[in-house]
Amino acid sequence: MSHPLAVAAIGFWHVHAGDYARAAEQHPDTALVAVWDDDEQRGRAAAEEFGVEFVADLDELLARPDLDGVTITTSTDVHHDVISRAVAAGKHVFTEKLLAPTVDEAEDLVHRASAAGVALVVSLPRLYDDYTVAIERILDEGSLGDLTYSRVRLAHDGWVAGWLPERFADPAEATGGALTDLGCHPAYLTRLYHRAEPLTVTASYGSVTGRRVEDNAVVTAEFPGGRLGVFEASVVTTPGAFTVELRGTRASVMFGFGGERLLAKGGDFGDEWQEIPLPESRPGAFAQWVQHIHDGTTADDNLEHAVALTRTVVAANASAEAGRAVAWSAATATAPVR
Repeated sequence: MSHPLAVAAIGFWHVHAGDYARAAEQHPDTALVAVWDDDEQRGRAAAEEFGVEFVADLDELLARPDLDGVTITTSTDVHHDVISRAVAAGKHVFTEKLLAPTVDEAEDLVHRASAAGVALVVSLPRLYDDYTVAIERILDEGSLGDLTYSRVRLAHDGWVAGWLPERFADPAEATGGALTDLGCHPAYLTRLYHRAEPLTVTASYGSVTGRRVEDNAVVTAEFPGGRLGVFEASVVTTPGAFTVELRGTRASVMFGFGGERLLAKGGDFGDEWQEIPLPESRPGAFAQWVQHIHDGTTADDNLEHAVALTRTVVAANASAEAGRAVAWSAATATAPVR
């Protein structure tokens, strides 16, 4: 391996492409060395912005023996192809979510990476944030009692303010709308909080702007024992919002309602809302990827969440299309999006 690790940014389709390129620049153990994009004009512009080489041929770039890893921020529909080629070339992969459009493809990528002995990590950043660490501790302590209901909402003004690219409305490239991209974060947090797989998923999608994919989405997941998890996404909300609400048989916690504070009430927390101090965040997904490369280890927890996330999104898309609840365990293939 190179010291620091040599990393190439593969694709600038996604709005987070620049974030991961900067992460490769700023991490003390990585260096950004090249850019590839299937849109040459976009790729050359990105390479110029970051002061690195643009390589027009992906296979030529992946064949370089001095390249250690890649960040993948292509359109979602080509993730399986591009990640498979990177893994086959022995390159470690840090990728934007979704890992792949279908469960079969996601599971195949995990298997390929394991067989090749390369580190594969999916960007699921809110798993590691300070409020998540605090909420997990509260759940571990049993302070809420049995969790009966959760609601997680993430929203921004991308298609109100005009900064979200129109390519995010391409049903083929994006494989969905607000729920498939932004809604991934509430989806994997809901699974984390309930500590179980959903039984069924029921989704309702709306398009305020009239685009071919949803810009408003509400999904209800039914968990064992009648517990419900609601997760929502919107790209037509001003101002943006991130909120978490957890209700248990003994107490409740809320985050993000009117400020970046975690509040708790009931049971051991007392009869009035009180603020819960936030601990340090865990190392982020990119830092974990670098550590896995150095240690020769596999990001098992991250990849389990990533595959389950693909299944959840597939189930939500299928439910919205069919207008009924869909069994979570049966969701495997990409459903048409409206």
